[in-house]
Amino acid sequence: MAKTYRPLSVPAGVTVEVQAGRVLVKGKSGTISVSVRVGLAVRVSDGQVTVSGTEGIARAHLGSLRAHLGNALVGVTQGYQKVLELRGMGYKAQKTKDGVQLVCGYSHPVSFAVPPGVSIDVGQAPDPDDSKLQMFEITVRGCDRHAVGQMAADIRRVHPPDVYHGKGIRYKGQPLRKKQGKRAAGAQQA
Repeated sequence: MAKTYRPLSVPAGVTVEVQAGRVLVKGKSGTISVSVRVGLAVRVSDGQVTVSGTEGIARAHLGSLRAHLGNALVGVTQGYQKVLELRGMGYKAQKTKDGVQLVCGYSHPVSFAVPPGVSIDVGQAPDPDDSKLQMFEITVRGCDRHAVGQMAADIRRVHPPDVYHGKGIRYKGQPLRKKQGKRAAGAQQA
């Protein structure tokens, strides 16, 4: 028995082209290529994309392909974005012609090149923890969900948020539970 999921509807202005081993999704934001595993079939008819599989293909592969196609349809119409906050005294972000340069308390600045299809914007905003300080916001945008998420994760990996002081790079809206230091914990016991 062939496995299938409910079809995806193709938004207006988006073309879906099935080729050997991949599917091209084109829209106003760009073009995304989704690879198709052997044993899976993608059909486009009446503005709907249907994914089906032959016997012996795990249902998880079918669901993954459908999710990747759905992400591609959203990406070429609306796009994806992740916002990172750079908090800390002396921490800075600067947009360069190749990407972004970060100053995060190391002896050297850290530079990132932007992959094709991804754009980065840098701005300043007031720090919600301390109104006297400014923090930098780095916005990563693009039509490919994986590329946007990977670029944001690579930037965050430079200096993850410190649970004792609250400084570092975090996603906007990410909760951070601050820990007590050893002195504060020792003072409470005494």
